[in-house]
Amino acid sequence: MAEAIFHAGMNTPLVTAEELEHLSFPDKTVELVRGHLVVREPPGTWHGAVSMELGVKLSTYVRQHNLGLVFGQDTGFKIASSPDTVRGPDVAFVARERLGAIQTRGFAALAPDLLAEIVSPDDRPGELLKKVGEWLSAGSRLVWVIDPLRNTARVYRPDGSVSVLGLEDSLDGEDVVPGFACGLREILTR
Repeated sequence: MAEAIFHAGMNTPLVTAEELEHLSFPDKTVELVRGHLVVREPPGTWHGAVSMELGVKLSTYVRQHNLGLVFGQDTGFKIASSPDTVRGPDVAFVARERLGAIQTRGFAALAPDLLAEIVSPDDRPGELLKKVGEWLSAGSRLVWVIDPLRNTARVYRPDGSVSVLGLEDSLDGEDVVPGFACGLREILTR
């Protein structure tokens, strides 16, 4: 999704995560990047189907093994402060031992242990890589970037290693969600 960052001028006050909770942008997806609002169109229908399919598979596995919680599309996580950054991945997993940091209101001040970003047709590669870097810098241990148009996925890790997967390969939870595997074909084919 192409992003529109709203800057009203150099003297515009930065928005905080707490203020973001009270803003309304009907029919838009909103994130906060270094205090600036990033407003996007909602993702397309196929994007939602891929996200949901992966989310269901991951959530089922995580529940069966009591590993933590899986969060749905665009759940906000506060991954930086002063100025605040609140990002919303398409699918996110937080390990059981970290769930105490999640309150019933507001944005959890943590990065998911594992997350997936589903590429939309309007996403720019540089924006996606920047977002991956933000997640990893904030503490995410595994980032999957799934590209439905190209039927591929890239797996990013904090050590800088990257794997490229095709339709015959599987997303692997590695040491973040041990034992989880999901064939890319299972979530990308209609």
